[in-house]
Amino acid sequence: MNDSKIILLIEKFNSLQLSKNIDFDKFNQYAITHHSTTIEGSTLTETETRLLLDEGVTPKGKPLNDSLMVKDHFNALQFVIESAKKNKKISPEFIRQINANVMKQTGTVYQTVFGELDSSKGVFRKGNVSAGNSYFVNYDKVEPLVKKLCEALQKSFKNDKTLIQHIDCSFDAHFDLVSIHPFYDGNGRTSRLLMNYLQLLFKLPMSIVFKEDKAEYFDTLIQTRKEKNLKIFHAFMYSQYEKYLTLEITKAQELNKNKKDKRSNYSFVF
Repeated sequence: MNDSKIILLIEKFNSLQLSKNIDFDKFNQYAITHHSTTIEGSTLTETETRLLLDEGVTPKGKPLNDSLMVKDHFNALQFVIESAKKNKKISPEFIRQINANVMKQTGTVYQTVFGELDSSKGVFRKGNVSAGNSYFVNYDKVEPLVKKLCEALQKSFKNDKTLIQHIDCSFDAHFDLVSIHPFYDGNGRTSRLLMNYLQLLFKLPMSIVFKEDKAEYFDTLIQTRKEKNLKIFHAFMYSQYEKYLTLEITKAQELNKNKKDKRSNYSFVF
């Protein structure tokens, strides 16, 4: 990863002042929701996601659960954005609130030795879980590890000063939380939203894990755990960040060019 390149991209991104475009923030949030939920199995297209969130149009022929997943993620993202404006402290309870928003309409009630646990409430799991070939920490280690993560993030706020340190912090939080896998469901979405929350606190553009890179994303998580080497995950996430920033910069530059070159229009009004 080239530190200077990512810094230049962020500076260029910020110089374009994309947030002054009234539609940029909305469609950027739609994109974050679309990619994150597609990674977790949603079948909605980007257009269907926009229509659902803009007009409440549920796509025909698609599972209702997919639409509910999209709505929940978007609302969870709004919770994260509003929390960042208030500089809300990162705590186990805050992370549970993110997950509760993610799982609000699609949670499941689990029967455990501790009684019924509703995953729509952001409860920490009370059983052991696996995903594919990955096995996660025993349930009795979940709460202390999440607490340890929150304490480490608070320390990072005090000690980390550079832009690269801030980006690394957001990626590390993403990796650590999804690797603890503290919830029955929604761990990936919650971890990516925690990453976005930190990026908002650090005044950074929110990053996306692209749906088309899903397989590489999962493979990278597995390989990072196997080799106990965060540089592997960092390399992947920096490539995703570079991809996102480059795409947005290119789109903005093309839009500005079209505005200046009115002769390129194909009608009297567009």
